[in-house]
Amino acid sequence: MKQLKRSFLVIGLGRFGESITKTLSSLGHEVMAIDKDEGKVNKVADLVTQAVQADGTDEGVLRELGVSNLDEAIVAIGDDIQASILTTLILKDMGFNRIVVKAKNDYHSKVLEKIGADMIVHPEKDMGVRVAHSILSGNIIDFIELSPDYSLFEVSASEKMNGRSLKELNLRAKYGCTVMAIKPKDEGKINISPNASDVVKTGDVLVLVGTNRDLNKLEQELLE
Repeated sequence: MKQLKRSFLVIGLGRFGESITKTLSSLGHEVMAIDKDEGKVNKVADLVTQAVQADGTDEGVLRELGVSNLDEAIVAIGDDIQASILTTLILKDMGFNRIVVKAKNDYHSKVLEKIGADMIVHPEKDMGVRVAHSILSGNIIDFIELSPDYSLFEVSASEKMNGRSLKELNLRAKYGCTVMAIKPKDEGKINISPNASDVVKTGDVLVLVGTNRDLNKLEQELLE
């Protein structure tokens, strides 16, 4: 099954915003990127659907740009907590289906929760890739980039995988992905180096390693 194309507004193109913007674009989604810094805007201009130098707290400008036509918004503003809160309020008033906001500290997070942010993240350095994948797939629990080509995924087994053994799923042959471990949904014990006969149930946590391309294919075909 082909992953549905979605449209995102990203406001703030610091390290986190740039990373999440590049990841969403590379996965084939439409992205409008906004920042006050022309240099940061130019840096992603060739990678996104539209890149605009603008103030995310200017409601009039946002409405002129037609941002409300996009599906979801990500507020990735860095140190300016006031600007982050104001931008979130404006986007909430515009009726976005989902607003994801980067929080600087616990106080910031509490305010964002009060004003209705749908997802609040406390990103570590270069965590944008992980967050992008978690936004796109509810089955992705964690995503760690091991190298430019290889990554480790923690995924929640979908209904499509329920009741099937690792041999039947044949993830290595079909997707080039290796199952490193399985944590059953109803048990605390982790199954390290599982056997081909081990059966997967919906909600089990699978730890997978593979190339980014192969993992993305598996995500689209088995985890939706």
